[in-house]
Amino acid sequence: MPGVPGRVLVVDDNKVIRQLIRVNLELEGFEVVTAADGVECLDIVQQVQPDVITLDVVMPRLDGLRTAARLRADARTSDLPIVVVSACTQYEVESGLEVGVDAFLAKPFEPSELVDIVRQLMSEGVREEGRPADRRDRERDREPLEAECRASGCGGGGGGIGGSERAAHPGA
Repeated sequence: MPGVPGRVLVVDDNKVIRQLIRVNLELEGFEVVTAADGVECLDIVQQVQPDVITLDVVMPRLDGLRTAARLRADARTSDLPIVVVSACTQYEVESGLEVGVDAFLAKPFEPSELVDIVRQLMSEGVREEGRPADRRDRERDREPLEAECRASGCGGGGGGIGGSERAAHPGA
């Protein structure tokens, strides 16, 4: 579809949050498909073929971290950029890094931060030659951001991070 910057699979059990993310991305020209939990995400990811996946962590049936781990374990989805959109507790960030999450966005978030992260992950997902970049390329490009994320409070205490400590750091 010409003019569409990419397709995003939004996974969140909260219908209001799913719709909020969807509307904000669609306003920026993205095509958006939604799923209510990790099981639904894994069921449709091959059909949808998204360029980026946003995942909540706390969901019924299959949570976001286990979903991310399964996506990484499947050769067909192992290189898909994943952004966790959640409270971004220290546990979520550490566990997300272990399973290969590419970016974290703490709730509550500014819609512009979400759009910026999705755009950045999409642009990192394609090499200059137009071929898809693999995870190693993206990780190598973002290594310095890990310290920045920790310094800003991303992955801080238990619960949501708001205000000036909001986390929006790809590759955290």
